[in-house]
Amino acid sequence: MGQCFVKAQSEQADSEQNFEFVGGNVHPVTSKEDWDQKLSEAKRDGKIVIANFSAAWCGPCRMLAPFYCDLSENYPSLMFLLIDVDELTDFSTSWDIKATPTFFFLKDGQQIDKLVGANKPELLKKINAILDSAANSEK
Repeated sequence: MGQCFVKAQSEQADSEQNFEFVGGNVHPVTSKEDWDQKLSEAKRDGKIVIANFSAAWCGPCRMLAPFYCDLSENYPSLMFLLIDVDELTDFSTSWDIKATPTFFFLKDGQQIDKLVGANKPELLKKINAILDSAANSEK
């Protein structure tokens, strides 16, 4: 299994340290083009996307990061994305992000569910409900 960890970025000009959440099968999205490519990939592969809109300074986001990484390894049939709201401000605004973390669940690029907040049991519950729904629709 891969490890989930927080990696410090040393290129910061100011004294505030920025952290990037990496690990597992979580794919960081760094541009709108990257987003479009990941959604196309997911659609082609028949995967449901979980998009985590997060921020390096957000305590609950940092607390949830290892759990999100673990989920990405435990549910390989889903695509797990991570969007830093400070790096992609305009893009995040277009999704009407008012709090972090905010999770969007997307199928074929369309929102099928949403969760606001670092609620581990609810996140897991939504993932299982979406997988159950997908399994039932294939029968």
